Amino acid sequence: MLIRQETKDDHAAVHSLVKTAFKYAEHSDGSEHCLVDALRKSSAFIPELSLVAELDGKLAGHIMFTKGLAGSRTVLILAPLSVLPEFQNRGIGTALIKEGHMKAEAMGYDYSIVVGSETFYPRLGYIKADTLGLKTPDGIDPKNFMAIKLNKNAGNISGAVTYPKEFGM
Repeated sequence: MLIRQETKDDHAAVHSLVKTAFKYAEHSDGSEHCLVDALRKSSAFIPELSLVAELDGKLAGHIMFTKGLAGSRTVLILAPLSVLPEFQNRGIGTALIKEGHMKAEAMGYDYSIVVGSETFYPRLGYIKADTLGLKTPDGIDPKNFMAIKLNKNAGNISGAVTYPKEFGM
């Protein structure tokens, strides 16, 4: 498996990949592919943290981290994480997250925040965000609102999380 930064040549394939990955997802409104397209055009976009996973020359997965705020402090928002159905449960999502975390920490980011599966993300070190002092956004179950400290020397964070406007939150 090769994990690399997404390029402009990947955009159409990533659009299709994300749409397919979320087509039958339990907690999806079916617009995640549109979110990726919109985030790429936003000031929150970080090209180095939009990654793809390739298997045998085919894109199998994609992850995107964008800038948000926790109080007045910049944090990363992990969303979406997408793996084609035929490649799920092979560690691709985990590998994308770990590579993203490594790159993000090297770039100086201290925290990543996600709204996601309370059984999947804790395996990668995510904890309930309210234990760090973050306010859970309205309409989100606190067990699904999680964060991870990427830099062990990072200061504390607290307060409300401000997502890029493209999220509609």
